[in-house]
Amino acid sequence: MATPTARPEDEPPRWREFVPGVELARSYQRSWLPKDVVAGLVLSALLVPQGMAYAQLAGLPPVTGLYTSILCLLGYAVFGPSKVLVLGPDSSLGPMIAATIAPLLLANGDPERAIALASMLALMVGVVMVVAGLARFGFVADLLSKPTQIGYLNGLALTIIVGQLAKLFGFSVDADGLIAEFRAFVSGLADGKANATAAALGVASLAGILLLNRFLPKLPSVLIVVVLAAVVVGVFDLQSHGVDTVGVLPEGFPPFTIPHVSWGDLPPLLVGALAIAVVALADTMSTASAFAARRGERVHGNQEMIGIGTANLAAGLFQGFPVSTSGSRTAVAEQAGSKSQVTGVVGAATITVVLLFATSVMQYVPQPTLGAIVIAAALSLADLAGTRRLWHQRRTEFWLSIAALLGVALLGVLPGILIAVALSILNVFRRTWWPHQAELGRVQGVAGLHDTRSYPDADLLPGLVVYRFDAPLIFANARMFGEKIRELAEDDPDLQWIIVAAEPITDVDTTASDMLQELDGWLNERGISLVFAEMKDPVRAKIERYELTRTIDPRHFLPTLDEAVAEYVRQTGATWRAPDNRGVTRPSDGDR
Repeated sequence: MATPTARPEDEPPRWREFVPGVELARSYQRSWLPKDVVAGLVLSALLVPQGMAYAQLAGLPPVTGLYTSILCLLGYAVFGPSKVLVLGPDSSLGPMIAATIAPLLLANGDPERAIALASMLALMVGVVMVVAGLARFGFVADLLSKPTQIGYLNGLALTIIVGQLAKLFGFSVDADGLIAEFRAFVSGLADGKANATAAALGVASLAGILLLNRFLPKLPSVLIVVVLAAVVVGVFDLQSHGVDTVGVLPEGFPPFTIPHVSWGDLPPLLVGALAIAVVALADTMSTASAFAARRGERVHGNQEMIGIGTANLAAGLFQGFPVSTSGSRTAVAEQAGSKSQVTGVVGAATITVVLLFATSVMQYVPQPTLGAIVIAAALSLADLAGTRRLWHQRRTEFWLSIAALLGVALLGVLPGILIAVALSILNVFRRTWWPHQAELGRVQGVAGLHDTRSYPDADLLPGLVVYRFDAPLIFANARMFGEKIRELAEDDPDLQWIIVAAEPITDVDTTASDMLQELDGWLNERGISLVFAEMKDPVRAKIERYELTRTIDPRHFLPTLDEAVAEYVRQTGATWRAPDNRGVTRPSDGDR
């Protein structure tokens, strides 16, 4: 019987890879504790008002934002791989949560049912993320390209701002959709529904947040504005002037609760969960990459999925809703000196203390100020500079961004994210479907062969075309490739060889194989040889497997482009010539 190999003393058990919090506890340094405690206290000052505001953005009671913040911070502290990322309720997910659960609510909008639906949604997001992380599907974050991300977030920012305008001015509207909500807001202003006191407080709160962020970015602008607004409401009794407030929150730690929903609710919840999972993952990976690069650390994509999934599972079991990473809160924690996820644990403990002993202080927090917090967050989501950069650098991707923006703004958040993902995938497919193609020639004084469109005076060899196709050769572009080769053959009656610079061709599928077989026969009938140079070994292996070398001469596969051109010159004695203005060639300077 074989003796099992002993595990080295310094090698951690495999399970610790999936529970980074255990390793953090073992390696934690005492010198980090004061900094983590201070950062946690600073962070909680931001988490409390934002958590309540984003809960209302999702169509839920404000206290659920605090429940969510506590549990997701604890869940990620145990299973999250990053030392600094901060998870919590997010402005980009709020509208998606609302769009998912709103159609499932009864006519009276029962808050308990809304909480149950949102909690089940969080559980579904958690399961999707954990399973995907264990299956190593971290690449799914790449489904949202940067242009479509920019467009999606711009559309989301516009949708959020319009949806919060009525709250900012102290009234509510009964409308659904960007255009309908904006019309209802304008009609409400025209009909005198706005409360002047509430509007003044809301606009002042928004201005205060933006000005503090602009001129004193190190100060906790949201906390300062919320405290000042609450003091003003309490001192001047603005509630008697029609200013709506959060009110006294339910006291106590959130109870463990398994959400109860009907079977008919599950399919639409699953669709929303998948969309939220993609957005949360893309947001987390971009934020994690940015902060990891600054700290000289690596991003563990699959473990990030497990960490986010666990955070959502924890929130969903305690009356919470789906969460994601927050770049702004992570930046606050880092600036405050955070060294580890103990910062999040301290933040969760602080929020718990508020729920146990200080719920009454929230009765003076005005709703217009919460609306201002959400609008300020939405403004930070918008990336106008990125949109301008796309316009100047690549118009195609600019229009992709605009299409994603319009999808979110006009069709809704969930259809918008699906459109954004579809556009990203279609953009990749478009580049493969219509790839860059080039005829190559020799440029005096420049090594190698180059695109004749960039160098119209490039020298050519009579009877030869060197053609480059910058994509895998598959069913989507096989017909285009074949038609282009036939066009080249028909345009030059003296053509003898077509050399395909095959280095960019990373694949040949069976559809393309059939096309090549037919194409080579067609060229052979006209006395033209189809030659491949620099074909990659895996692609050449497929050519052999397809038995294409029964049709295409095996000697017509050459290792380099230079060798292919040299072989043509050896067989034909052709010399390089420069094209004249009539499209025919004349001897080049080097051959005179």
